[in-house]
Amino acid sequence: MRISNDRRGDDFEINVIPLIDVLLTLLMFFVLTSTFVQHSRMQITLPTASTQDRDMHAPMLTIMIDRDGRYYVGSDEVMGEGIGPLMQTIARNAGDDRTRPVTIRADAMTPNQNVVTAMDALGQLGFTRLSIATTPSQPGAHP
Repeated sequence: MRISNDRRGDDFEINVIPLIDVLLTLLMFFVLTSTFVQHSRMQITLPTASTQDRDMHAPMLTIMIDRDGRYYVGSDEVMGEGIGPLMQTIARNAGDDRTRPVTIRADAMTPNQNVVTAMDALGQLGFTRLSIATTPSQPGAHP
């Protein structure tokens, strides 16, 4: 009977458990200390106001919204409800010029949804130069 020794001598092995512990600790450190910035999809330009003269030579399209939610594009009243008739009236008055500046003049008591609907219609048509008309507040008056 032959008895053999299956040992090949000293086997060399790398213990990776401490390496895994260190890597997981570093990973948790970087995940917990990093800041996650969520960027908005819509790029906006914040408005500025000054007392300087504005360019009055550029033809401006004006959309007015009264207290009851009726829309007027230029001097034409929008007939019909919803965004469709508003878009048709804007397209008819603006023609093919989508770089034209547009001013939205809404009554102070107009529901916010009506202003958003006008901005949505302008955005769908491709207008990018929008402004909302306001009146200056009285000095010393609180908002």
